[in-house]
Amino acid sequence: MSTSEHFDCHYCKDSLLGKKYIMKEDTQYCTKCYENLFANCCEDCSTPIGCNSKDLSYKDRHWHEQCFKCAKCSRSLADKAFAARDDLLLCTECYAHDYSSKCITCKKTILPGSRKMEYKGNSWHETCFLCHRCQQPMGTKSFIPKENGYFCVPCFEKQFAYQCCTCKKAITTGGVTYQDKPWHRECFLCIGCKRQLSGQRFTSRENYPYCLECFSNLYAKKCVGCTKPITSLAGAKYISFEERQWHSECFNCMQCSVSLVGRGFLTQRDDILCTECGREK
Repeated sequence: MSTSEHFDCHYCKDSLLGKKYIMKEDTQYCTKCYENLFANCCEDCSTPIGCNSKDLSYKDRHWHEQCFKCAKCSRSLADKAFAARDDLLLCTECYAHDYSSKCITCKKTILPGSRKMEYKGNSWHETCFLCHRCQQPMGTKSFIPKENGYFCVPCFEKQFAYQCCTCKKAITTGGVTYQDKPWHRECFLCIGCKRQLSGQRFTSRENYPYCLECFSNLYAKKCVGCTKPITSLAGAKYISFEERQWHSECFNCMQCSVSLVGRGFLTQRDDILCTECGREK
């Protein structure tokens, strides 16, 4: 650059020759103009953060390095961990004292950033949340609350869970009780067809559970008319005569098929007849 050429501040036009200047987007500014035009304003002291100061920022807010401090104890937060609360910056100790939850086991503050466990409004350090039986930390594993204590699943099963009568494994949720004995829902099956009985109508014989269909096929008396089982469990009505049974809808004259329910009838060997058909015989 020759002495005849001008090297001026882009804004105030003062010569920058022999002076300190700052480049911004390929344009030069004197330090005063740069600070007036572009410097951020400090959140704490409300003065511009000049070229000779370090600009510390957090969420579009800016501070001088010496102004970046805890809002409560005034300790510097530069190069230290901090937390924000209601637009205030706090050191971890002040934040923990005022806002952090306390561990229900050791009664100490749970510092920001620490791993913790929360359940029904209570908080624990991760290392303080222990199984009531084995006293081992449960961390993020499954647990079961019982009698003001918390248990890992293996300990709960050993101490409290019922054992399924079929598979002999612990019943931790749900289950079915029949004749004071426990089953998993999926293990409570019809002894005949192995169909799941939970939520279904069923009956028993000799302490074994049966679905209505299996019980009827195995033990119910058969209708003389249609040969199908007769069972009152399903709400069916039937007619009984001389150790023979009929569904009400099957108790008909063998010759004219008229219903004999509530009417007189005659017998001819194994047949039943209405009185009209019987006289014809």
